Amino acid sequence: MKVASGTGSVRNIPTVSVTICAPGTSTCQTIDNIQVDTMSFGLRLVNTAAASVLGSLSIETDSSGNQIAECTQFADGYTWGSVRKADVTIGGETASNIPVAIIGDMSSSTIPSGCSSLGSAENTVSALGANGILGIGVATYDCGATCVSSIPSTPMYYACSGGTSCGSGTTLALAQQVINPVVKFSSDNNGVVLAMPSVGTTGSSTASGTLTFGIGTQSNNTLSASQQFGTTGTGLVNSTFSSTSGVAFFDSGSNGYFIGDSTLTACSGTYAGWYCPSSATTRSVAITNASGSVATGTVTLSIYNASTLFGSGNYALNDLAGDIGSTTVQDLGMPFFYGRTVYFGYDLTSSSRGAGTGTQTPYIAF
Repeated sequence: MKVASGTGSVRNIPTVSVTICAPGTSTCQTIDNIQVDTMSFGLRLVNTAAASVLGSLSIETDSSGNQIAECTQFADGYTWGSVRKADVTIGGETASNIPVAIIGDMSSSTIPSGCSSLGSAENTVSALGANGILGIGVATYDCGATCVSSIPSTPMYYACSGGTSCGSGTTLALAQQVINPVVKFSSDNNGVVLAMPSVGTTGSSTASGTLTFGIGTQSNNTLSASQQFGTTGTGLVNSTFSSTSGVAFFDSGSNGYFIGDSTLTACSGTYAGWYCPSSATTRSVAITNASGSVATGTVTLSIYNASTLFGSGNYALNDLAGDIGSTTVQDLGMPFFYGRTVYFGYDLTSSSRGAGTGTQTPYIAF
């Protein structure tokens, strides 16, 4: 797992390579610069990055033959495209014949208003900043039981008649929903471990770490964390920041810490939205379990002047922070992972988003 300039020269994007094959065949393509995201669920590939194999991946359809498309909302926009079946191999582990999302393979004219209203379209490599997103958070399905029985108020799945008329959303069986590929590995499928080196105050040009599959299943993934917190089914923990109760999440897919703190000097001009304190400073977020037995801890955030950090030309930055606009939500993004080994234990229960294969409830540990 590497942080570098990648496809779009965006700071703090950890990436891996993924091999995609038409199910049961040797028609394959290895795609690099796939962003590792611990707060989404499932594999999403930009169509142009998967061009060599795309035509060999069958498109999911409903019982009436309508093409299934997916709208996925992220903090800064949305992605749109078809759902297809593929064999997915990462680091020697394979998930066979699973649904994956293809971004940008459908005309922009097919995007329904319920999707386009979610922000900026991120349906190209340049807009996304990567060739795709590998969602390896604590849940199994990107929607789960909710989308089986009903259509969410913000629909995720659409049935597109003729591949062009996509309506207002549809229900979808679990077997057709985009799925966290790690859960479908034959082994080492109960969680993941992210380990990254420390970097200095002004960062490093690159940083190389590891993404290891399974927790306690091999000699290289033993759980040795000093703190462990039960999360919700989507990875949230309870938090207190600036004397205000709220929630926090640990997100390798966010390229900075994002908090709401009016006492920090805000950047202006080019770097508006980021924080620019005059000197290095820290903030603390108190963390407690969202589920399970009581556990408490404190995460200290190192924050430095974003203008200086961007001007350094470095891509691995452990103290980059921006304004989330709220004191009740803390996004502990990629800077949190430097100098740490972080474990994400999967929900294996029969919850709405769980795998239904065991009793393990979701957790994060570090």
